[in-house]
Amino acid sequence: MNFINRNEIADGVFFTNIKDSRFKTMKISVNIVVPLSVETASENALVGGLLVRSCKKYPDFTVLSKKLSSLYGADLTSSLSKLGESQVLKISVSGLDDRYSLDDVSIAKELSELLCSVIFEPNVKDNAFIESELEQERRQLLDVIDSEFNEKRIYAMEQLIKHMCKDEVFGTKRYGTAEKIKAATAESLYRAWQNLLKTAKFEILYIGDSPADKAKEVFTKAFANIERNVAASSTDVVKNVSEEKHITEEMELSQSKLVMGFRTQISAGDDEAVAERLMCAVLGGTASSKLFNNVREKQSLCYYCSSAYDSIKGIMYINSGVEGENLEKAEKAILKEIDDMKNGEITDFEIEATKLAVVNSFKSSSDSVSGIENWYTGRIFNGDLETVEEVSAEVNAVTKEQIVNAANKLLLDTVYVLKNK
Repeated sequence: MNFINRNEIADGVFFTNIKDSRFKTMKISVNIVVPLSVETASENALVGGLLVRSCKKYPDFTVLSKKLSSLYGADLTSSLSKLGESQVLKISVSGLDDRYSLDDVSIAKELSELLCSVIFEPNVKDNAFIESELEQERRQLLDVIDSEFNEKRIYAMEQLIKHMCKDEVFGTKRYGTAEKIKAATAESLYRAWQNLLKTAKFEILYIGDSPADKAKEVFTKAFANIERNVAASSTDVVKNVSEEKHITEEMELSQSKLVMGFRTQISAGDDEAVAERLMCAVLGGTASSKLFNNVREKQSLCYYCSSAYDSIKGIMYINSGVEGENLEKAEKAILKEIDDMKNGEITDFEIEATKLAVVNSFKSSSDSVSGIENWYTGRIFNGDLETVEEVSAEVNAVTKEQIVNAANKLLLDTVYVLKNK
């Protein structure tokens, strides 16, 4: 890694250049960030998918694909995520790094211009998107909803968040609701696209070895004539629990799901955030964790049992698949492991093995251009641009006392059970 440079090139538009000479490819990602809202999430999600189907310059998927092929087989994709209480539409293009192109052609400039074409000049007519493309995107997004319902591990987690955060913006799904997806029109999506250009925060990441000057110039010029009124995005971190919630749902299924949500009272930017991350990993984030070894292996109470920490929202999740008759035993066993940690029952081996696993996972994230992009996208939302080496050093410096203190801040908020009828 040579250097990281970040600049604001327009109001609420940030260009981050991460230079790395190890790869023959490069990647440019445009993250369109808006406050998460049940009123706008579905239309924004549809817009994100429509933008990569075609544009004014390349008015159908075949022509657009030919253009990508001419740029040494470049790849254009879109994705949708929820980071804290922000909705993030990501449009990315990856291709050959400039130093490998023929005839001194700047692939970075060409790909930047292509990204600007799909974002700023979509395929619209009479202030509306193309109806046939909308129907394809609508069907695809509804299929995603159906697939998540059919995958009960994902469904159970979504249900936990829905009940745990029912009075918070975070309870909204990243794509909104099926009803609003069905209600969206080609005209309403055109208005939603215009609103994104004016109000969204844009985080542009350029990862590659060649200079980013030409790409930066393209984006700077594209935003120069856009009237901007950026909507501030923030995440409400709840640090108390007034009442533990226990929700049970029954369906026809072979394996029950037990999902638990805890308020950690610690979020990104807090001094204890690294210790909280490591505490969560000691509990259930690695193959040497307490949940894996004690609840799954020794007691055979779960098919799987793991924990995850959402540092932006300040929530820890425990996710497990359980036989119906073992649900109560599994819940008690999980809570016992947490109580043990609160009482300081953590071995040096558990701490060191977890540190090693966490640091190795960090390092593996820098083994690809996409991994680097994901790492720094996460760091931007965490409020810093720390490198893998810097965060690894922080992890290795965490003490047992800090892990115990982090465990003692855990507050059980919601237990969701999905079991067989």
